[in-house]
Amino acid sequence: MGTITLEGLEFFAYHGYYPEEQRIGNKYALDIIITTDFYKAAQEDKLSETVNYETIYQIVSKVMTEPAKLLEHIGFTVIERIREHYPVVANITVKVSKFNPPVGGVCTRAMITMEG
Repeated sequence: MGTITLEGLEFFAYHGYYPEEQRIGNKYALDIIITTDFYKAAQEDKLSETVNYETIYQIVSKVMTEPAKLLEHIGFTVIERIREHYPVVANITVKVSKFNPPVGGVCTRAMITMEG
């Protein structure tokens, strides 16, 4: 078993609980950690035997175009979509960050972490 990690995937999207957030948009970042058996890919040097980074990016990019109110919903949907494409992975951890969230004060990022 090993992990494949994509860190700092950045998107500008129109998520948020408040209508203003949905209208103005904001910057988001995601980190994806996938635990899987990639022994065969490492041994045979075949991309078809492992998780393709480009495919993961495309999945996340599509999810980020779909309006959501909560970071939790984004994380859940990313996990669900990755599992649809790669059902044999052992575990997926997703961190979703929103920059400068509307908290009434200074806050660089709000972040959730989900596993599934």
